[in-house]
Amino acid sequence: MNRSLLARAATIAAAVAAITVGVAGPASAHVTVNPKEATQGGYTKVTFRVPNEKDDASTTKIEVNLPVSSPIGSVSLKPMTGWTAKTETSKLATPIKVHDSELTEAVTKITWTADANSAIKPGQFQEFDVSLGPLPETDRLVFKALQTYSDGDVVRWIEEPSGGAEPEHPAPVLKLTKKGEATAAAAPVAVTNTSNDSDQDSNNGTAYGIVGILLGLAGLVAGLLAYRRAAQAR
Repeated sequence: MNRSLLARAATIAAAVAAITVGVAGPASAHVTVNPKEATQGGYTKVTFRVPNEKDDASTTKIEVNLPVSSPIGSVSLKPMTGWTAKTETSKLATPIKVHDSELTEAVTKITWTADANSAIKPGQFQEFDVSLGPLPETDRLVFKALQTYSDGDVVRWIEEPSGGAEPEHPAPVLKLTKKGEATAAAAPVAVTNTSNDSDQDSNNGTAYGIVGILLGLAGLVAGLLAYRRAAQAR
């Protein structure tokens, strides 16, 4: 009886673990930008977080496009060991002013390319830091991204959110608020941890699901133990 109960419990635990991995995996698989919000007219550091979704290939190149319609005057890249970064500029239809200087072109594309030993391997992720500013007076910036794998596959994270269900390959989006709106929104909050906002949002639903599964497992194990005690009593 003891061995039978333990075998059943082990089988159930293994099944729950498999379900948990299946539920948790896709939640954080998108290319994202963190933080998710910044202030118009200001400067900010953003981080593009790139997870590797494949089990049999590594991510070797990341391309991030900055919107031409809402140009950013200053774009600075943080060096990364093992990765080569380069920017591409485009001429602007309407020049912009940055620190009393008029700019007729701006950075509209960033490309990171890994060397042979630095690609993002299966089960891993990488973060790419960029300093941006002054941020344009628009409600959001959509950074369309392309993720290239070692097997030649290219995943296009270019679908813009439309207010309904999340698209299959959403583009990273940075929401921009006016200076007064940002201050009002931040007033009631004592501490804000923006570095983990994306993970928290994407994993909240996953956490609730996992808790429910574990509670169900606990109830099932308790039932098996009660059955065992009843059998011994008989």
